[in-house]
Amino acid sequence: MTYERRWTAQCGSEDSHGRALWALGAVVGHARTPGRQSLGDQLFHAALPVVSSFQSPRGWAFSLLGINEYLRAFEGDSGVEALRLELSGRLMSLFEQHDCSDWRWCEDVVAYDNARLPQALIVSGSRMGNAEMTATGLRSLEWLAEIQRSDEGYFTPIGSNGFYPRGGERADFDQQPIEACAMVSACLDAWRVTGEERWAHDMRRAFRWFLGENVVHSSLYEPTTGGCCDGLHAERPDHNQGAESTLSFLIALLEMGVLDGGIRLRDADTKSAEAIVGGQATE
Repeated sequence: MTYERRWTAQCGSEDSHGRALWALGAVVGHARTPGRQSLGDQLFHAALPVVSSFQSPRGWAFSLLGINEYLRAFEGDSGVEALRLELSGRLMSLFEQHDCSDWRWCEDVVAYDNARLPQALIVSGSRMGNAEMTATGLRSLEWLAEIQRSDEGYFTPIGSNGFYPRGGERADFDQQPIEACAMVSACLDAWRVTGEERWAHDMRRAFRWFLGENVVHSSLYEPTTGGCCDGLHAERPDHNQGAESTLSFLIALLEMGVLDGGIRLRDADTKSAEAIVGGQATE
């Protein structure tokens, strides 16, 4: 859209449309007020039909994340479930076509917002009871975590200045906040599905990237403004603080709270079970 508020593109972005559908699905799945949920539901279904024509794997992944959020509230919606089956099958097929022992990926380049792709498989496979799909997502996310870890152990996302082509050199910069946010989210879902501590560890590693545990040793989060820098250059952060970057930090921060709450609840349940078992043994 231009400054004069005129649309310049002939057609919309599949990625942006998928993100919008994801946001609407989250509103429907989590809203506590009927009016908000009803409006989200109307917009979600208005945005849904065109998704089956998408060619972008990230458009599929974002849409799948939104569909799974929507189905929290309306499980059994056969039309939405059918679209989930279709999109997840397409994404799974891409992984099957490209995947090998040294390249656990669905494309010939690791580009942007990467962890959302395995995350979509993990969430969809888990909800549909498809163990193979879930395992593929977990295996790919594990590989992604490995290639995005520096020798010092810092989270080091694929840079936007060239990405990481198969058989080529990976770009180390510029590192983008959406990559850290995506890794936090994907690892949270992997932890929910498996309960394995390594995912919580990788989640914390990615979040600490925002706070200065990165190869430049610079914090991207700015507490005086509440904003987040737009990226990490080879020598310094990009001090512009845009909406995407700030939202990436805030989403990651909220999801770290979800992890901490989940761990506390799990530990409390474990202690309760041990107390019951101990009491029975005493009796």
